[in-house]
Amino acid sequence: MSSRLHAHIGTFRQLEILLALHEQGSVKAAAETCFLTQPTVSMQLKKLADAIGMPLYQQVGRKLQFTDAGLATVATAKQILQSCEELDMQLSSLKGLRSGTLRIACATTAKYFIPHLLGPFCERYPGIEVQFTVANRQQVIDRLEQGLDDFYVFSYVPEGLDIEVAEFMPNDLVAIAKADHPLAQQSQVSLQAFCQADFLMREAGSGTRYSIENFFKQQQFQPNIKMTIASNEAIIHSVLSGLGVSILSAHTLAFGENYDVKVLNVESLPIVSLWTFAWAKSRALSPIAQVFLDYVNTQGRSEMQQAFSL
Repeated sequence: MSSRLHAHIGTFRQLEILLALHEQGSVKAAAETCFLTQPTVSMQLKKLADAIGMPLYQQVGRKLQFTDAGLATVATAKQILQSCEELDMQLSSLKGLRSGTLRIACATTAKYFIPHLLGPFCERYPGIEVQFTVANRQQVIDRLEQGLDDFYVFSYVPEGLDIEVAEFMPNDLVAIAKADHPLAQQSQVSLQAFCQADFLMREAGSGTRYSIENFFKQQQFQPNIKMTIASNEAIIHSVLSGLGVSILSAHTLAFGENYDVKVLNVESLPIVSLWTFAWAKSRALSPIAQVFLDYVNTQGRSEMQQAFSL
């Protein structure tokens, strides 16, 4: 701000006092609003009028009447102080991005792609701390209900919760078998034949099991469950050991280790779902969380889909 312009406008405090006088209608009320004495208010307003070079108001009976110069100064004061408030919010956000914490809880399978999403974001904001919790679907729902995190990642959004959501990218669940399994030698596999094979199922509470159970509720055939296993990696190694077939997220294969398993072309599969970010409506997003959500909705989604097109 130039010294000439500053001389005409006065100090921020003088502008605040002028607005208080305009809103309250008397020096006494303005003094009470600003927690100042009446002589101090009168002195500061006189300094402001002297700086502008014109009277700002006049006493007409028991009422104050603002001059044209006074009304113009009031209008400008409102704009200046509003801009200062907006600047303060922006600076607070920038401070938060330098030193705050981003908390994300995700279903087990999402652990394969979330780090790839966080990497570029953390490079852009190196000062932030990330708390990344991996759990099964039910545990993530429990965390959401307790309000422990900024975002929660699901393949199927839970119902009955007061949440906002942002769909991110597809999460197809595919049938897999060992490369020398008889079904792996077929170009197409009927759902009936697939269900006759020994099936390896994820544990209760997992999102993958939730999706599989929903799928088979609508089908004529049901899987022949041989084992219940508590992790994607353990299921893959069990498949490789010849213990059976399974259904897993394609991201488990794309982002995990290079396992020698075969994706089967099974009738009515894959099971189609979407990875979705959810957050509680009742909890305001922090500056970091808002910037991360903007990143997810723009660069993050496109970059992930291009880099890991399945």
